[in-house]
Amino acid sequence: MQADAEAVTVKRQKRNSEILDRIPWWVVILVAMGLFLTYLIMANLNYHDTFVYLRDGVVMTLRITFSAYIFAVTFGLLIGLARTSKNKAVYTIATLYVEIMRGIPMVVLMLYVAFALVPAGVNWLKAWGQWGVVYFQSGVFHSIFGALSRVSTRDLPMDVRAIIALAMGYAAFEAEVFRAGIQSIGRGQMEAALSLGMNYFQAMRFVILPQAVRRVLPPLGNDFVALLKDSSLATVLAVREITQMGRLRRASTFRVMETFNVVAYLYLSMTLLLSGIVRVLEQRMKIKE
Repeated sequence: MQADAEAVTVKRQKRNSEILDRIPWWVVILVAMGLFLTYLIMANLNYHDTFVYLRDGVVMTLRITFSAYIFAVTFGLLIGLARTSKNKAVYTIATLYVEIMRGIPMVVLMLYVAFALVPAGVNWLKAWGQWGVVYFQSGVFHSIFGALSRVSTRDLPMDVRAIIALAMGYAAFEAEVFRAGIQSIGRGQMEAALSLGMNYFQAMRFVILPQAVRRVLPPLGNDFVALLKDSSLATVLAVREITQMGRLRRASTFRVMETFNVVAYLYLSMTLLLSGIVRVLEQRMKIKE
């Protein structure tokens, strides 16, 4: 009887040990930290006021992130297709763009776009508009070129410039993701589609890209989360996103710990939520295969 009791005890201890080993402790710790900060935001006046102050920054951060990501994925797909092109000129231009954008730090790219590229583009538009006003003395074109001649750098706010910079930078990364996904599909499938009478673009649309998207979904999701975090770089342009609002809150109240605890809490909450959504989408795409 004693031996049987000892065997049962050993089995119970082993089972309990296996259960403890299966628990994702990092999740438990994150949830505990999140609940603690949530309690502080609800119960502590300093944390609550900081959270209320930062809400507008959350809206701006999400706006920058989603807008830049849409443009980055769109341009990245086009550049990725160009990177797989057999046309030497198209391939060279796309590769040059990718190498330049990937080699420039994002904060430098943001400053360059905001204070160099945008003013240069505005000056070019103004010059073109002044030419058009002289060439077209009346009519619709005269009005269009007249509007262009009055364009000012102030017409393009800093948050739009931040979106342009992030979209340009991340388009290079998305291009490489799409290129890898397209090239991972066997060449035989393209040859089979062409033999069925499809042209190159039809084969890409109906055969290659649907399979490539499934394969590139995880890195695309990771880049989306990375873009959300890199949106904080817009603070160098004084865009009132979460980080900039946190800096303003800290400067006005000198509540450093409370302010940046809430800033970190907001970023972590959004990134974990988005990562979970990406995992769900990835699983659904796998089931459909």
